[in-house]
This record gives sequence, structure tokens and C-alpha cells, in this order.
Amino acid sequence: MLIKDQFVTQGCFLFRWRSYLPLLLVPPALIALPQSGYMDTLFGARAEEVWDIFAVFVALVGLAIRVATVGFVPAGTSGRNTKSQRAETLNTTGLYSVVRNPLYLGNGIVLLGLALSIKVWWLVLLVSACALIYYERIICAEETFLQGKFGDAYEAWAARTPAIVPNLRLWRRPQLRFSVRAALRREYHGFFLIVVAMVLFEAASDVFGEGIALADWARDEFSWLMFLLSGFLVYLTIRLIRKRTTWLVVAGR
Repeated sequence: MLIKDQFVTQGCFLFRWRSYLPLLLVPPALIALPQSGYMDTLFGARAEEVWDIFAVFVALVGLAIRVATVGFVPAGTSGRNTKSQRAETLNTTGLYSVVRNPLYLGNGIVLLGLALSIKVWWLVLLVSACALIYYERIICAEETFLQGKFGDAYEAWAARTPAIVPNLRLWRRPQLRFSVRAALRREYHGFFLIVVAMVLFEAASDVFGEGIALADWARDEFSWLMFLLSGFLVYLTIRLIRKRTTWLVVAGR
């Protein structure tokens, strides 16, 4: 089998299970946690706080890229479907005009932010390498599907648009207006997962990396608990709105 065909086969498998495969990074993260206290030891608590804020910022940048992508696209594209590839139309404007895979770019940046929060250099390198290989295969499978469905139109767009590193000079205004309701409906789960992961990693880093008792952490790091509570209230509010009203339902989105 040709290498390209192997990539497509592997990409289809990874696409099918992409919601669960990132869990394979949990064991390395657990191994890294006891080493996460080195930053505080070497540079002090203030430097660690600044780093934590930076890690949260990086993860939220990744989420913002996803929001800026899904808020402009029509229904039937850029979805969370896992069983098979799906694309009713070819997106070529908005973020899709500067990079072919903005959602995977956003996902990769979110993963980077989460890895940075543990503050262990080799874990950051491992997560980055795994994400690169992981999304390379999925992108290869998606490109084969899109090329088969849209033909010359896809090839022309792919020829001028970079795969993963954006070229802002290629920007084209989105065809649709930004839909806040569509973005909220599609990304509130991701927002809450980031909040939960960041708080868990911060608590685990201090407990296992610095030997701080969990009760002492909860008392001294009350801001993290407030961050978690705020994220949960946002999540719960949006979920109730989605389940009990039609406000987040937007025609054609």
C-alpha cells in the first residue's frame, strides 16, 4: 500500500475515534505531574502564576479560533460528526480563506495550552508531536474525501491556501454573518472541558508536584475554584437553554 493510502486509512480510523484518542495522553500527563513543581522551585510562585495565566490564555486562543470558524459556517460543515466524513458545501471564506484546517489548528493550540499548564517541558514536546502526527493523518483523509466530492474547486482552493499555518494576506470576508447562537451551541462543551482540565491540572500539579495538601490548595487557590464555578454556571446555563428552548437553533446553521 502506498504511504498516502496508509495515511488515508489511518486518518479515517483516527477521525472515527478522535473524540476519545486524546485520552491516551492522560498516562504521560500523570507521569509528568510529580515533576510539575520544578518551576515553583526554580523561579518562584510569581513566575508560576504568570505561566498558569499564559497557559489558560493559549488554550482560550485555540477555543477562539474554533468559535471564529463555526460561527460563520453553514450547516452540514465543520461539524463534530465522527462516523463518516461530511461536507454539504466547500468553505473557502473567513478563516478557511487563510488556512484549510482552522478547527484542527484551534484544537492543537488548546492541547498545547493544556500541556503547558502542567509545566513539564518533555510533556509539551510529546503532546505537540502526537498532535502533529494525529492531525496530519486526519487531514490527509479529509482532503481525499473533499477532493473526490468537490474536484477542481477544492484543488484550486487547496493550491492557494496553506494547510495549517495561516496566511492572513489571503483573507476573504465570510459569506455569512457571524452567529453567536450557533457558536454557543457548538462550542460550549469545549469551553467547559478546558475550564475543568485547567483546574484539575493546576490542583494536581500543586498536590503531586509540590506536596501541597488538597484542603490547603482549595483555601490558597480559591480563584481557581471560582474559575471552575463560573465555567460550570456558563455551561449549565447554555445547556438548559439548548435543552428547553429553541433560541440556539439558527436556520441554515
